[in-house]
Amino acid sequence: MRLADAGDLHMTWTWVRGAQGFGTGYAPGPDVDGAVRALAAELPGGGTEGMRRVFESGALATYAEERRLSRRLAEVLWPPGLTDQIRQVSAHLGRPLMRLQPSPRVAQVPWELLAVDGDDSDVRLIDLVDIATTAPASLRRAGATPTGQDPDSNSDPAPDSDAVVLVLDPRVPGFRADSPLGSVLGQPGSDPALLDLVQRRLDAGTVVPSVAAPVEAFRRTDLDRDWLGEALRKGARRLLYVGHVSGAPVEGGQSEDVTLHLCCGPETAGMAQPVRTHRPLSAKDLLLGTLPLRADGVPGARLWPAPPRVALIACESGGDLRFAESFGLATTMIHNGAHLVTATRWVLPTSFAFHRLAGLPESVRPLTEAVIAVDAAHEDPDPVRRLGAWQRQRLDQWRSEGRIEHSPLLWAALTCIVR
Repeated sequence: MRLADAGDLHMTWTWVRGAQGFGTGYAPGPDVDGAVRALAAELPGGGTEGMRRVFESGALATYAEERRLSRRLAEVLWPPGLTDQIRQVSAHLGRPLMRLQPSPRVAQVPWELLAVDGDDSDVRLIDLVDIATTAPASLRRAGATPTGQDPDSNSDPAPDSDAVVLVLDPRVPGFRADSPLGSVLGQPGSDPALLDLVQRRLDAGTVVPSVAAPVEAFRRTDLDRDWLGEALRKGARRLLYVGHVSGAPVEGGQSEDVTLHLCCGPETAGMAQPVRTHRPLSAKDLLLGTLPLRADGVPGARLWPAPPRVALIACESGGDLRFAESFGLATTMIHNGAHLVTATRWVLPTSFAFHRLAGLPESVRPLTEAVIAVDAAHEDPDPVRRLGAWQRQRLDQWRSEGRIEHSPLLWAALTCIVR
């Protein structure tokens, strides 16, 4: 399914791989703008106050209000006839995979949540299909698709290495743990579920960086861009990053200015401006490498070749699809060789935010559960289906219990972006 902005919102869809058919639809521009504004007003914002608002009065924090918002989005954005087609195909072939290429205007919409039935059954789109976001074809690096590979397949090429690169809550130089670029996962060793995650990766194969105990994988100070480049050039089958991403303003149109925060000091060469005693790694760096910095420069795809599967669990890590020209972190990873990138559509609340602003006990860690779900999905032969199953489980808990830890604030932000 492809969507395009041209005043109104235009959509086309085509059935493939066992089903036949196509369709078109459109939504009036003013209605689309109103629905998108209504969604944006309910999403988490930066800073304590922006996060406090969503917990205290946001639609995504209460089931009844979230359902009302999801119905409004579906009434405007979703063609009812497609729901009937999906049910017909599902009856014969099982749950379909929907590859959706959003237009910039609707790139932040959590399609999984759309209430696609007009009755009181509360059927959501994720109940009917697995959903993957498709990156624009123009972002795929020439020669990145192996000869003979089905472009609609989720299968990955055989990796050069079985290594899993873990970048878990790296220390950003000059920022304390309780600062805006501080810890997102809490004190190392305080979360048994995260320690178990690292131990599973150690038991399964090679983990980079090499650690003697799981606790050593968290809050490291040596994970800078040079280290990351060296680790990726040696070969890896996966990259899991959990930390900070700083977005770029959509109105500025410079998606390549979005930045990833590692352990790079201010003396590090790069195209992003230093933030105090730290120079972040920008999407422009990942795309252009050192070509603009020196005569013998190297393109980003050679410096930071992306493994087949990449997870960027950080605020708005997939926000580049909101730009008319998408050259942000997620799409640049696709350009650099990734076949699938799991990223987020909006600002993520940390588990600490749930504790402080929603009163959850410290033993309940929603962000940890999301990290574990993404890690498990990326170990699965079909990561899109595996992540969708976890999202459906969360949705079922949200419908039956309405508890804040099951709200779509976290799980509906996640999307798998594929080539």
